[in-house]
Amino acid sequence: MLRGGAFKPRTSPYAFNGLKEEGLKIMAEAREQTGLKIVSELMDVENLDMFLEYVDVIQLGARNMQNFPLLKAVGEIRKPVLLKRGLSATIEEWLMAAEYVMSGGNDQVMLCERGIRTFETYTRNTLDLNAVPVVKHLSHLPVIVDPSHGIGISQYIPVMARAGLAVGADGLIIETHPHPEQALSDGAQSLTPAVYDSMMQDLSKIAEVLGRPFRQQAAIK
Repeated sequence: MLRGGAFKPRTSPYAFNGLKEEGLKIMAEAREQTGLKIVSELMDVENLDMFLEYVDVIQLGARNMQNFPLLKAVGEIRKPVLLKRGLSATIEEWLMAAEYVMSGGNDQVMLCERGIRTFETYTRNTLDLNAVPVVKHLSHLPVIVDPSHGIGISQYIPVMARAGLAVGADGLIIETHPHPEQALSDGAQSLTPAVYDSMMQDLSKIAEVLGRPFRQQAAIK
């Protein structure tokens, strides 16, 4: 799938905040050309109708994991939802957030481990791979791992992607950019297409050893 942030919640109000609806239109055009389904982050209930028009999978970001009105709103639709773990959320809080969506009737929920905030500051976050087997034991929901946000340093992302696959992740979110140094956001955690391709070849070998099916889909920043 192709994931892109048309609406980007940033820590700084002066950082790039996305192209808004124009960004969704560009992603929809990419879908027409490639056949890839598109994923984008919904930040508020007010833009839900717009997302229903353009997006195949609605992402709820870490900062909105406990935005209960938003969780209830996407619970009333019938589109898949990718629910990211909050920056400091416990596993129980994360699962209860998913329950808010499913209690509204939408059972198409995927969970995404994207790193949590700890005392460590060298990496962007601490990717909690413990959560993958725990959540898969506690629930029936697919678990996606996002090493790009989880560690935030491009040189370490391929090895953490391999680790995510090894612990049982059902999918990975990998950010790429042809020129990371020119990226408007998150360039430090974006892989070049060449590095991405090499990583995917390694992942296919690991999946084969583990006896797991492996399907490569683009995930471009």
